[in-house]
Amino acid sequence: MSITRYARIPSILDRGFGRAISRSYATVTELPRPPPPTEEPHVETFSAPSKPRLYYARPPLKSDLPRVQKRWPFILAFATVGVSAWAAFLLFATNQEKLSSSVVKRIMQTVKENEELKEMLGDAIRFEPAWYLNGDPWINGSINLPQGNVDLSFRLKGHLGSGTLYFTSIRKAKGQPFTPLRFRVIGDDKRVVNLSPQTSNSSAVSAERS
Repeated sequence: MSITRYARIPSILDRGFGRAISRSYATVTELPRPPPPTEEPHVETFSAPSKPRLYYARPPLKSDLPRVQKRWPFILAFATVGVSAWAAFLLFATNQEKLSSSVVKRIMQTVKENEELKEMLGDAIRFEPAWYLNGDPWINGSINLPQGNVDLSFRLKGHLGSGTLYFTSIRKAKGQPFTPLRFRVIGDDKRVVNLSPQTSNSSAVSAERS
């Protein structure tokens, strides 16, 4: 009797568990479902292969970028000013070297002692100052004693007038004295005074010795 009773108990449990499962499944499947679609799904067709698209943001236009100031005009202006200042300094130093040379000093001594030149320019014959040299005269030409070539011109003035002095002297060979080719003063009134070759020759010899 007891064995039969215990055998029936699992059958009852199985039936109850099966009903619970069947009931839970039924409750899920019995929920109201949406009606099936009446229209066919839209199908998109393409007539050509697809093109790749940009995967990053388009950069801004150049006009939107801030303008950067160009530096080369300032560099060019600074270089121009520097080169001009250096060239002016070299010209000033070269002119001062000519002015302090013994050749120019001897020429001025000869000019001041010439009586004919005093009649044309007057007394107190001196250099005519240049405004851009702060009162110093400008000496044109060159003095090259080692190569035997002296060619100068500069302005003179006195209390009667002004003029331009021209002096040219060469040395034909090393060890020989300088030979003057031109030593004259042309006044602003077109008068010309040729200094004596003797005085000019002595000035050239003194310049050679110096």
